[in-house]
Amino acid sequence: MDLPTNYKPFNILEIKFKGSRKDFYINHDNAYLEMGDLVVVETTTGGYDVGHISLTGELVRMQIKKKHTKMEEITRKVIRRATPADVDKWKAAKDMEWETMHKARTLALTLGLSMKISDVDYQGDKTKATFYYTAEGRVDFRELIKKMAESFRIRIEMRQIGMRQEASRLGGLGSCGRELCCSTWLTDFKTVSTSAARYQNLSLNTLKLAGQCGKLKCCLNYELDTYMDALKDIPEDVERLETLVGVARLQKTDIFKKLMWFSYPNQESWIPIEISRVKDIQKLNKEGIKPDDLKDEAAELETTPVAKVLDYENVVGQDSITRLDERQAKKKKKRTNKNKPKTEGDAGVTAEGTPAPVVQRAVQNNPRQPAKQGNQQGPKKVEPQGNTQPAGTQPPHTTKPVVVLKKEQPAGEPVEKTAETKKANANRHFRRNKNSNNKPRPNAE
Repeated sequence: MDLPTNYKPFNILEIKFKGSRKDFYINHDNAYLEMGDLVVVETTTGGYDVGHISLTGELVRMQIKKKHTKMEEITRKVIRRATPADVDKWKAAKDMEWETMHKARTLALTLGLSMKISDVDYQGDKTKATFYYTAEGRVDFRELIKKMAESFRIRIEMRQIGMRQEASRLGGLGSCGRELCCSTWLTDFKTVSTSAARYQNLSLNTLKLAGQCGKLKCCLNYELDTYMDALKDIPEDVERLETLVGVARLQKTDIFKKLMWFSYPNQESWIPIEISRVKDIQKLNKEGIKPDDLKDEAAELETTPVAKVLDYENVVGQDSITRLDERQAKKKKKRTNKNKPKTEGDAGVTAEGTPAPVVQRAVQNNPRQPAKQGNQQGPKKVEPQGNTQPAGTQPPHTTKPVVVLKKEQPAGEPVEKTAETKKANANRHFRRNKNSNNKPRPNAE
């Protein structure tokens, strides 16, 4: 957007320093500066300081009106835009703050002062340091300043701050999960009383209502005006209502729905009554008239429809998540069945009562494998389980099949290969590899 030709930009800037400290400075040279730039500014005690530009233009004019600051009171000026040498010196000063604060705390402990040094702020030119501390009362720190001046060799300023200012300088996360308001955008701290919690129907639990500073949370004032407007229509001093059934006492008040919940003694159910009807019953009680029963005048509550739980399983044809587990379980079952010992039915008994022939694995004629020693027994015979023939009869004569095994060499005698056997094996390998260019491979002994 183009500005008018006769428009003069507002020459006052808002500069932000460490913590939540902000101040106004005059841009007397009308230099082009933007938000976020590092600038060198004047100080009241001499020297210079370095800070960031937080606001420019007409927004600064509105901020000055909000803080009730007069234009004549703004006298300090912006010297220049920060050079790399200024930035390096400023960063070196900031690196010294942590060590300086711990040394100052040890000096305060040795002197026995009841104070807590919470933060140290070095000036941009490393000529002055401001110590912020909290204490319950007045502290005589003249001896402390002498010792700190001897050890640090700089000008020292002591400032006492409150608990809220200390939390804003240190920062942190609140119970809402966000960064503290006092350390981000909140600059003016208003008093917060317990009546703000009462108006909002909050439980007076100090652990929940207190912030990190130990005081009541600042956010209790955010919605207080809305609650105060809603409480105008709600009658006061309505603790009980008299009826023919008995005395109903107030249990809860819904401010925004404008409902008041009552209950009879020795009854657990609460009866919601509209505020307009509560006012009418209160007037009747003052005249000595008692209604029949509050249950007949209970307000109808809006029932929220229960959300239908949709079953999204197998909508697009996907399988169950546990399908792999089921398959693994089936495989395990099959493996366990194979390892079970054979019963009488598994032993191979035929219907005639004769055992089925047992087929044994014959030893292949492999000249590369030497004969196993000690395996000279024949095939095992399976005896029939019990007498399955009726009494007085003889079983028919059956011939058992005999599996002829290769005659093994006796133990201790190696198998000898003749020259003819080696030649026959070599010819066999040569015929098999005739079509290829590979040379016949001799058998490994």
